Amino acid sequence: MGTFNAESKPPFSIVLVNYKTLDLTRVCLELLHAHAQKAGIPVWVVDNGSADASTDYLRSLDWINLIERKSLTPEPGHIAHGNALDMALEKVDSDYLFLMHTDTFVFDPHVFTMMMEHCRQDPAVVAVGCTEQLNRGVPRTLWRFTSRLLKHHFRRLKLSLGLRSREPKPYRETHLKSFCTLWNINIMKQHGLHFQLDDRVPGYALQDWLTDIGYNVVFLSPRKIFKYLDHIQAGTVAAAGGYGQHHRRTKMYESILKRFNTLNSPIA
Repeated sequence: MGTFNAESKPPFSIVLVNYKTLDLTRVCLELLHAHAQKAGIPVWVVDNGSADASTDYLRSLDWINLIERKSLTPEPGHIAHGNALDMALEKVDSDYLFLMHTDTFVFDPHVFTMMMEHCRQDPAVVAVGCTEQLNRGVPRTLWRFTSRLLKHHFRRLKLSLGLRSREPKPYRETHLKSFCTLWNINIMKQHGLHFQLDDRVPGYALQDWLTDIGYNVVFLSPRKIFKYLDHIQAGTVAAAGGYGQHHRRTKMYESILKRFNTLNSPIA
């Protein structure tokens, strides 16, 4: 991650949003703690109105910048997440910002250096990240792409024949996923932009807008980025009880968290 003068402007900050994910948030932050403190990197955490033990845990940490968000009206989960990110965006004074999820576990902090290097090499790079939320490996990736491609064109064929069908979904992922994404927020602020620009997942419209006016996005392969970290796909939803007890993602979340706590307890 590198070491920087505490009195100088940090090259980047890290932000994550917590919503009722105590176990995940604790592991995520404990993995970041030593590296962020040593390097002088600010870590911002927005608590999205959890009002539970995870909020109390965050209040007990003196090394993070905590923002407690109180939403006055009900919001879809992704909108609440985007609005929370924008609250942090207003306060961060670095030129770059890493978005992370609480179910992202960074084992090797060189991931930050690696991603920052892409921005240093090209000032027109506005974001660096990955379009996949886990490393499926080559066989599963090819199968997923092929099946989605066939489904896409099958639905288009049905619609062209006047038959009832769902709208074809894109068969290629084109937007960066925010479980670990680097944004040049200096460029964003120059254009008066923020993360929640429409009703889609935060960052999607932002990416479209900035690439349309000529900025570049660096797409990292799952194989590369997952050398440095692990991510529990939809782990935050599972932790908050968003799936049933026997849902495969709930079981995956419980299995990975149990394994991590067994192998890394106590965490230094």
